[in-house]
Amino acid sequence: MNTAEVSSNELNIKGIGAEVMTQNDSSHAKKRGFLHEIKKNRTLYIMCVPGLVFLLLFSYIPLAGIWMAFTDYNVVDGIFGSPFVGLKHLKYFFFGTGMGPKSIYNTLFLNCWGIILGLVFPISIAIFFNEIKGKLYKKFTQSMMFFPYFLSWVVVGTLVYGLFATDVGVVNRVITFFGGEKIRWYADGRYWKPILIIANVWKWSGYNSIIYLGAMTGFDASLYEAAEVDGANKIQRILHLTIPMLKPTAVVLTLMSIGRIFFGDFGMVYGIIGNNPVIGDSVAVIDTYVYSCMRSLGFSYSTAVGLFQSIMGLILVTLANAAARKINDGEGLF
Repeated sequence: MNTAEVSSNELNIKGIGAEVMTQNDSSHAKKRGFLHEIKKNRTLYIMCVPGLVFLLLFSYIPLAGIWMAFTDYNVVDGIFGSPFVGLKHLKYFFFGTGMGPKSIYNTLFLNCWGIILGLVFPISIAIFFNEIKGKLYKKFTQSMMFFPYFLSWVVVGTLVYGLFATDVGVVNRVITFFGGEKIRWYADGRYWKPILIIANVWKWSGYNSIIYLGAMTGFDASLYEAAEVDGANKIQRILHLTIPMLKPTAVVLTLMSIGRIFFGDFGMVYGIIGNNPVIGDSVAVIDTYVYSCMRSLGFSYSTAVGLFQSIMGLILVTLANAAARKINDGEGLF
């Protein structure tokens, strides 16, 4: 072996040794960096502990209860000792009484219209608020629009009853005043899907408009000034500047709504409809149907249906997010 080969081997050995030392130093630096980060921001991490404990206790530990969906749960045998029945509960939900598919349809119908109208109205309200110049009038109107958010569904149900009661309702009084006949609203289920959609949009539009207004505060004012100098009127500025810049916020809120599209608003339906057996089935969502069946069919049935809702929500939000990223040049929820 000549001198050149020896020198080359020595250089290779030194290079390998230097690389190993560099990797060891980087791993030690990462360890020291992690410990240093914990020590430096220990107050912030301590503040996170209650939230992490809450998440662990109420979100992750209960995941073990998913096994109930595949068993005939009873208290004596426990979750993992109860008889295994596989997909029995889901089969009954889809093919047992016919109420399962009907409740799915009602849930999707109400939520789809809620998403569409819950997107159009809050954005429109936010744009109108943004164009109001008078501060006092602007604050008053914002407060009035935000007020329904604080009302419980029980209160909203009382207001709806005051409007649609057969004998004392405002709507029937107006109808009879103009020579029409009273409508038995609480005896005909065909009216209640639109009523529930309107009530839902009325309650949540003010709250969602605040979110869009918050997004508008971050818009670059120079863009509007440049558009005004170029001769664009208010409508053109709204269509070509405001709405396109609100798109990322609208996409995120819509994707979050799609993730809950298989979950019916139990409080809304039960607060407005109550235990009315005449119209209850016509507007029954998955959650109200499962609640009504819980006494006769038990916890395993409700767990199976809840698992179905979660899986479908995960699939839909994943597909919707992928579509949004393609349409909006990478903009999505994740």
